[in-house]
Amino acid sequence: MHPAYSVILFTTASGAGLGLLAWLALLGMTGAVAADRWLGFVGFALALLLHTCGLLASTAHLGRPERAWRAFSQWRTSWLSREGVMAVATYVPAGLLAIGWVFLGRADGIFALMAVLTVACALATLVTTGMIYASLRTIRQWHQPLTTPIYVALGLASGAVLANLLLALFGEARFWSVWLAIVCLAAGAALKWIYWLHIDGEAREYTIEAATGLGKLGKVRVLEPPHTQPNYIMREMGYSVARKHALKLRRLVLLLAFGLPILLLFFSQGRGLAVFGALLATVSMAIGLVIERWLFFAEAEHVSMLYYGADAA
Repeated sequence: MHPAYSVILFTTASGAGLGLLAWLALLGMTGAVAADRWLGFVGFALALLLHTCGLLASTAHLGRPERAWRAFSQWRTSWLSREGVMAVATYVPAGLLAIGWVFLGRADGIFALMAVLTVACALATLVTTGMIYASLRTIRQWHQPLTTPIYVALGLASGAVLANLLLALFGEARFWSVWLAIVCLAAGAALKWIYWLHIDGEAREYTIEAATGLGKLGKVRVLEPPHTQPNYIMREMGYSVARKHALKLRRLVLLLAFGLPILLLFFSQGRGLAVFGALLATVSMAIGLVIERWLFFAEAEHVSMLYYGADAA
Protein backbone atom coordinates (compact mmCIF):
# COMPACT_ATOMS: atom_id res chain seq x y z
CA MET A 1 0.00 0.00 0.00
CA HIS A 2 1.13 3.53 -0.69
CA PRO A 3 1.99 5.21 2.64
CA ALA A 4 -0.13 8.36 2.89
CA TYR A 5 1.74 10.94 4.93
CA SER A 6 -1.51 12.48 6.17
CA VAL A 7 -2.61 9.16 7.68
CA ILE A 8 0.86 8.54 9.13
CA LEU A 9 0.71 11.93 10.85
CA PHE A 10 -2.84 11.28 12.00
CA THR A 11 -2.18 7.89 13.58
CA THR A 12 1.07 8.90 15.29
CA ALA A 13 0.05 12.38 16.49
CA SER A 14 -3.47 11.47 17.58
CA GLY A 15 -2.22 8.25 19.15
CA ALA A 16 0.29 10.16 21.27
CA GLY A 17 -2.30 12.79 22.17
CA LEU A 18 -4.87 10.20 23.22
CA GLY A 19 -2.26 8.28 25.18
CA LEU A 20 -1.21 11.45 27.01
CA LEU A 21 -4.85 12.28 27.76
CA ALA A 22 -5.41 8.81 29.19
CA TRP A 23 -2.35 8.97 31.45
CA LEU A 24 -3.06 12.53 32.65
CA ALA A 25 -6.61 11.57 33.52
CA LEU A 26 -5.57 8.36 35.28
CA LEU A 27 -2.72 9.94 37.23
CA GLY A 28 -4.81 12.94 38.25
CA MET A 29 -7.77 10.81 39.29
CA THR A 30 -5.64 8.54 41.46
CA GLY A 31 -3.75 11.43 43.04
CA ALA A 32 -0.40 10.21 41.69
CA VAL A 33 0.05 13.70 40.20
CA ALA A 34 -1.14 16.87 41.90
CA ALA A 35 -3.63 18.98 39.95
CA ASP A 36 -1.11 21.75 39.34
CA ARG A 37 -2.52 24.55 37.17
CA TRP A 38 0.39 24.96 34.76
CA LEU A 39 1.12 21.26 34.49
CA GLY A 40 -2.53 20.68 33.63
CA PHE A 41 -2.64 23.57 31.18
CA VAL A 42 0.45 22.48 29.25
CA GLY A 43 -0.41 18.79 29.46
CA PHE A 44 -4.00 19.04 28.24
CA ALA A 45 -3.10 21.68 25.65
CA LEU A 46 -0.39 19.44 24.20
CA ALA A 47 -2.58 16.34 24.24
CA LEU A 48 -5.56 18.05 22.61
CA LEU A 49 -3.31 19.83 20.09
CA LEU A 50 -1.75 16.53 19.00
CA HIS A 51 -5.17 14.91 18.78
CA THR A 52 -6.64 17.82 16.80
CA CYS A 53 -3.69 18.10 14.41
CA GLY A 54 -3.98 14.39 13.73
CA LEU A 55 -7.67 14.63 12.95
CA LEU A 56 -7.17 17.60 10.64
CA ALA A 57 -4.30 15.81 8.88
CA SER A 58 -6.51 12.77 8.24
CA THR A 59 -8.89 14.84 6.11
CA ALA A 60 -6.06 15.55 3.65
CA HIS A 61 -6.31 11.93 2.47
CA LEU A 62 -9.97 12.33 1.51
CA GLY A 63 -11.00 13.01 -2.06
CA ARG A 64 -13.65 15.46 -0.83
CA PRO A 65 -12.58 16.71 2.63
CA GLU A 66 -15.62 18.98 2.85
CA ARG A 67 -17.79 15.87 3.05
CA ALA A 68 -15.91 14.36 5.99
CA TRP A 69 -18.85 15.10 8.29
CA ARG A 70 -20.94 12.48 6.46
CA ALA A 71 -18.73 9.71 7.83
CA PHE A 72 -20.26 10.20 11.29
CA SER A 73 -23.62 8.84 10.10
CA GLN A 74 -22.33 5.33 9.39
CA TRP A 75 -21.29 4.41 12.94
CA ARG A 76 -23.48 1.28 12.95
CA THR A 77 -21.41 -0.48 10.30
CA SER A 78 -18.18 1.46 9.76
CA TRP A 79 -15.14 1.43 12.05
CA LEU A 80 -14.00 4.64 10.35
CA SER A 81 -17.25 6.31 11.35
CA ARG A 82 -16.98 4.94 14.91
CA GLU A 83 -13.48 6.33 15.13
CA GLY A 84 -14.70 9.76 14.10
CA VAL A 85 -17.51 9.67 16.64
CA MET A 86 -15.22 8.58 19.47
CA ALA A 87 -12.47 11.03 18.49
CA VAL A 88 -14.88 13.95 18.76
CA ALA A 89 -16.64 12.58 21.86
CA THR A 90 -13.30 12.47 23.69
CA TYR A 91 -13.18 16.27 23.69
CA VAL A 92 -16.16 16.52 26.05
CA PRO A 93 -14.89 14.72 29.18
CA ALA A 94 -11.30 15.76 28.48
CA GLY A 95 -12.32 19.41 28.22
CA LEU A 96 -14.34 19.29 31.44
CA LEU A 97 -11.50 17.54 33.25
CA ALA A 98 -9.07 20.17 31.98
CA ILE A 99 -11.33 22.94 33.29
CA GLY A 100 -11.46 21.36 36.74
CA TRP A 101 -7.72 20.71 36.78
CA VAL A 102 -6.56 24.11 35.48
CA PHE A 103 -9.09 26.52 36.98
CA LEU A 104 -10.17 24.72 40.15
CA GLY A 105 -7.12 22.60 40.90
CA ARG A 106 -9.31 19.52 41.22
CA ALA A 107 -9.39 16.04 39.72
CA ASP A 108 -11.75 14.51 42.27
CA GLY A 109 -15.52 14.29 42.63
CA ILE A 110 -17.31 14.98 39.36
CA PHE A 111 -13.96 15.60 37.71
CA ALA A 112 -12.85 12.09 38.67
CA LEU A 113 -15.84 10.83 36.71
CA MET A 114 -14.72 12.97 33.78
CA ALA A 115 -11.27 11.40 34.14
CA VAL A 116 -12.75 7.91 33.92
CA LEU A 117 -14.72 8.90 30.82
CA THR A 118 -11.61 10.50 29.30
CA VAL A 119 -9.64 7.28 29.73
CA ALA A 120 -12.51 5.22 28.31
CA CYS A 121 -13.02 7.51 25.30
CA ALA A 122 -9.29 7.74 24.55
CA LEU A 123 -8.89 3.95 24.64
CA ALA A 124 -12.05 3.45 22.59
CA THR A 125 -10.73 5.84 19.94
CA LEU A 126 -7.43 3.96 19.75
CA VAL A 127 -9.33 0.66 19.44
CA THR A 128 -11.55 1.96 16.64
CA THR A 129 -8.51 3.29 14.78
CA GLY A 130 -6.85 -0.10 14.95
CA MET A 131 -10.04 -1.86 13.88
CA ILE A 132 -10.23 0.21 10.70
CA TYR A 133 -7.21 -1.73 9.48
CA ALA A 134 -7.75 -5.01 11.33
CA SER A 135 -11.19 -5.42 9.75
CA LEU A 136 -9.86 -5.33 6.16
CA ARG A 137 -9.68 -8.95 4.97
CA THR A 138 -8.25 -7.77 1.64
CA ILE A 139 -4.90 -6.97 3.29
CA ARG A 140 -3.34 -9.95 5.06
CA GLN A 141 -0.78 -7.93 7.00
CA TRP A 142 -3.53 -5.79 8.54
CA HIS A 143 -6.18 -8.45 9.13
CA GLN A 144 -4.31 -9.72 12.19
CA PRO A 145 -5.32 -10.15 15.85
CA LEU A 146 -2.39 -7.98 17.01
CA THR A 147 -3.11 -4.97 14.79
CA THR A 148 -5.52 -3.30 17.21
CA PRO A 149 -3.59 -4.12 20.43
CA ILE A 150 -0.47 -2.63 18.82
CA TYR A 151 -2.29 0.62 18.05
CA VAL A 152 -3.45 0.84 21.67
CA ALA A 153 -0.02 -0.13 23.05
CA LEU A 154 1.86 2.40 20.93
CA GLY A 155 -0.60 5.16 21.80
CA LEU A 156 -0.20 4.46 25.52
CA ALA A 157 3.59 4.13 25.19
CA SER A 158 4.00 7.44 23.37
CA GLY A 159 1.61 9.06 25.85
CA ALA A 160 3.62 7.70 28.80
CA VAL A 161 6.87 9.07 27.35
CA LEU A 162 5.25 12.49 26.84
CA ALA A 163 3.79 12.42 30.35
CA ASN A 164 7.22 11.67 31.80
CA LEU A 165 8.70 14.56 29.82
CA LEU A 166 6.05 16.94 31.16
CA LEU A 167 6.64 15.80 34.72
CA ALA A 168 10.38 16.28 34.24
CA LEU A 169 9.89 19.79 32.87
CA PHE A 170 7.83 20.73 35.93
CA GLY A 171 10.21 19.05 38.34
CA GLU A 172 7.71 16.30 39.14
CA ALA A 173 9.45 13.34 37.50
CA ARG A 174 9.42 10.28 39.71
CA PHE A 175 10.91 6.80 39.67
CA TRP A 176 7.52 5.37 38.74
CA SER A 177 6.91 7.80 35.85
CA VAL A 178 10.16 6.77 34.18
CA TRP A 179 9.48 3.09 34.64
CA LEU A 180 5.90 3.45 33.47
CA ALA A 181 7.23 4.75 30.15
CA ILE A 182 9.89 2.02 30.00
CA VAL A 183 7.37 -0.77 30.63
CA CYS A 184 4.96 0.64 28.01
CA LEU A 185 7.75 0.89 25.44
CA ALA A 186 8.91 -2.65 26.20
CA ALA A 187 5.36 -3.96 25.80
CA GLY A 188 4.98 -2.14 22.47
CA ALA A 189 8.29 -3.52 21.20
CA ALA A 190 7.31 -7.07 22.18
CA LEU A 191 3.93 -6.84 20.43
CA LYS A 192 5.48 -5.37 17.30
CA TRP A 193 8.16 -8.05 17.18
CA ILE A 194 5.57 -10.84 17.56
CA TYR A 195 3.47 -9.21 14.84
CA TRP A 196 6.38 -9.17 12.40
CA LEU A 197 7.21 -12.80 13.15
CA HIS A 198 3.58 -13.74 12.54
CA ILE A 199 3.12 -11.99 9.20
CA ASP A 200 6.46 -13.37 7.98
CA GLY A 201 5.64 -16.95 8.92
CA GLU A 202 1.97 -16.95 7.98
CA ALA A 203 0.87 -18.93 4.93
CA ARG A 204 -0.07 -16.70 1.99
CA GLU A 205 -3.52 -18.07 1.16
CA TYR A 206 -4.48 -15.29 -1.24
CA THR A 207 -3.03 -16.41 -4.58
CA ILE A 208 -3.63 -15.65 -8.23
CA GLU A 209 -4.97 -19.20 -8.64
CA ALA A 210 -7.60 -18.57 -5.96
CA ALA A 211 -8.43 -15.12 -7.33
CA THR A 212 -9.09 -16.39 -10.85
CA GLY A 213 -10.63 -19.71 -9.83
CA LEU A 214 -8.25 -21.52 -12.19
CA GLY A 215 -6.08 -23.18 -9.57
CA LYS A 216 -7.40 -26.66 -10.41
CA LEU A 217 -5.84 -26.32 -13.85
CA GLY A 218 -2.35 -25.73 -12.43
CA LYS A 219 -0.07 -22.74 -12.10
CA VAL A 220 -1.64 -19.47 -13.30
CA ARG A 221 0.22 -16.49 -14.67
CA VAL A 222 -0.82 -13.18 -16.20
CA LEU A 223 -0.52 -13.28 -19.98
CA GLU A 224 -0.91 -9.54 -20.50
CA PRO A 225 -1.21 -6.66 -18.02
CA PRO A 226 -4.73 -5.23 -17.53
CA HIS A 227 -3.50 -1.73 -18.39
CA THR A 228 -0.84 -0.29 -20.65
CA GLN A 229 0.15 2.34 -18.07
CA PRO A 230 -0.09 2.73 -14.28
CA ASN A 231 -3.52 3.61 -12.88
CA TYR A 232 -4.88 4.59 -9.48
CA ILE A 233 -5.10 1.02 -8.17
CA MET A 234 -1.53 0.26 -9.17
CA ARG A 235 -0.25 3.47 -7.58
CA GLU A 236 -2.17 3.15 -4.30
CA MET A 237 -2.47 -0.62 -3.85
CA GLY A 238 0.64 -1.73 -5.71
CA TYR A 239 3.25 0.15 -3.69
CA SER A 240 5.85 -2.23 -2.27
CA VAL A 241 9.07 -2.06 -0.31
CA ALA A 242 11.98 -4.42 -0.97
CA ARG A 243 12.38 -7.15 1.63
CA LYS A 244 15.94 -6.15 2.45
CA HIS A 245 14.86 -2.54 3.00
CA ALA A 246 11.94 -3.64 5.17
CA LEU A 247 14.26 -5.62 7.44
CA LYS A 248 16.58 -2.62 7.81
CA LEU A 249 13.64 -0.37 8.64
CA ARG A 250 12.35 -2.85 11.21
CA ARG A 251 15.69 -2.79 13.00
CA LEU A 252 15.62 1.01 12.86
CA VAL A 253 12.15 1.02 14.42
CA LEU A 254 13.26 -1.28 17.23
CA LEU A 255 16.25 0.99 17.86
CA LEU A 256 14.67 4.44 17.59
CA ALA A 257 11.12 3.80 18.79
CA PHE A 258 11.92 1.42 21.63
CA GLY A 259 15.54 0.56 22.40
CA LEU A 260 17.13 4.00 22.47
CA PRO A 261 14.22 5.68 24.33
CA ILE A 262 14.33 2.95 27.00
CA LEU A 263 18.08 3.46 27.39
CA LEU A 264 17.72 7.25 27.56
CA LEU A 265 14.91 6.99 30.11
CA PHE A 266 17.01 4.68 32.22
CA PHE A 267 19.90 7.16 32.28
CA SER A 268 17.53 10.12 32.81
CA GLN A 269 17.23 8.98 36.42
CA GLY A 270 20.74 10.32 37.03
CA ARG A 271 21.13 13.61 38.85
CA GLY A 272 20.36 16.57 36.60
CA LEU A 273 19.54 14.38 33.57
CA ALA A 274 15.77 14.10 33.95
CA VAL A 275 14.73 16.74 31.39
CA PHE A 276 17.55 16.09 28.91
CA GLY A 277 17.06 12.32 28.94
CA ALA A 278 13.26 12.57 28.73
CA LEU A 279 13.47 15.03 25.83
CA LEU A 280 15.88 12.89 23.81
CA ALA A 281 13.76 9.81 24.50
CA THR A 282 10.69 11.63 23.19
CA VAL A 283 12.42 12.78 19.99
CA SER A 284 13.85 9.33 19.29
CA MET A 285 10.49 7.66 19.93
CA ALA A 286 8.67 10.10 17.64
CA ILE A 287 11.06 9.44 14.74
CA GLY A 288 10.87 5.70 15.31
CA LEU A 289 7.06 5.65 15.40
CA VAL A 290 6.82 7.59 12.13
CA ILE A 291 9.08 4.99 10.50
CA GLU A 292 7.03 2.18 12.07
CA ARG A 293 3.79 3.59 10.73
CA TRP A 294 5.28 4.18 7.26
CA LEU A 295 6.45 0.56 7.21
CA PHE A 296 3.02 -0.62 8.39
CA PHE A 297 1.53 0.74 5.19
CA ALA A 298 4.44 -0.03 2.85
CA GLU A 299 4.53 -3.73 3.78
CA ALA A 300 0.79 -4.20 3.23
CA GLU A 301 -0.13 -6.23 0.13
CA HIS A 302 -3.62 -5.73 -1.28
CA VAL A 303 -5.34 -8.68 -2.98
CA SER A 304 -6.24 -6.52 -5.99
CA MET A 305 -2.63 -6.80 -7.12
CA LEU A 306 -3.20 -10.50 -7.86
CA TYR A 307 -4.86 -9.29 -11.07
CA TYR A 308 -1.79 -7.22 -11.90
CA GLY A 309 0.83 -9.94 -11.80
CA ALA A 310 1.42 -10.65 -8.10
CA ASP A 311 1.66 -14.38 -7.29
CA ALA A 312 0.30 -14.07 -3.75
CA ALA A 313 -0.76 -11.49 -1.19
